[in-house]
This record gives sequence, structure tokens and C-alpha cells, in this order.
Amino acid sequence: MELTNDSGGAAAVGPCASIPAEHMDFIRQVLDRVGDKWSLLVIAVLDTGSLRYTDLLRQVPGISQRMLTLTLRQLQQDGLISRTAYAEVPPRVEYALTSLGQGLHEIVSSLIGWAAEHHDEIRAHHARTAIAP
Repeated sequence: MELTNDSGGAAAVGPCASIPAEHMDFIRQVLDRVGDKWSLLVIAVLDTGSLRYTDLLRQVPGISQRMLTLTLRQLQQDGLISRTAYAEVPPRVEYALTSLGQGLHEIVSSLIGWAAEHHDEIRAHHARTAIAP
């Protein structure tokens, strides 16, 4: 059975079949943004409540300042986090999950839990399939 995609981007079968073709490009863009490693980790960290930029930088291991800034902007643009700036000296800005982001957090937590649970098994597969130089 050959599966083709002759319907202008709409899937003929499977979970994407019910999604209109004109929505698929946008859905792929959203999944690309929220599915990247930094977005997933920022969403996971923000579950504890609102955090300042420097706290996020400390709690997301390996992220650069530039990548954190870009990730926060994208998550805010998608409505997954809120940014609150307080008129204080020194200035204070806090980031928090929105209700939309909290809904995604449940999925993110499951995914992170799965990755942690299968860490050893995945590493073993990597070691077995690694190509020798």
C-alpha cells in the first residue's frame, strides 16, 4: 500500500487526517518551537512558579543567555508564558506559565519522565549503533 500526499498537504490516513491541510504548516511551526529542547526545559522549570531571567538561566543547564532570550520570546509570542515587568529599582521581570502553558506542561512532564526512565536503554542503543571513525 503506497501512501501519497496528493491532497495539498493533508494526510490521507493517521492522526493528521482530521487536520485541514491549510492548518498543517502552522501546526508544524508550533511543534518545532515548543518541541525544541530549550522550550521543553523552560516550560518544565516554570512549573514551580514565576521566575526571573537569572533564575531561569541557572535552572536550565547548558542554555546560553542568547538562547534563553530567544526561547522566552517565542514562548511568550505563542502565549505559553507571560512576562511581567515591575516598575522597581532595580527593574524586575518575571516569567510564568500561562494557562495554555500549564496545559502543555503536563505533556512536557510526561516526556521528560519518559526520557529519564529510558535514559540507560537509549544510551545503550546509541553505543551499539555508533559508527566507528
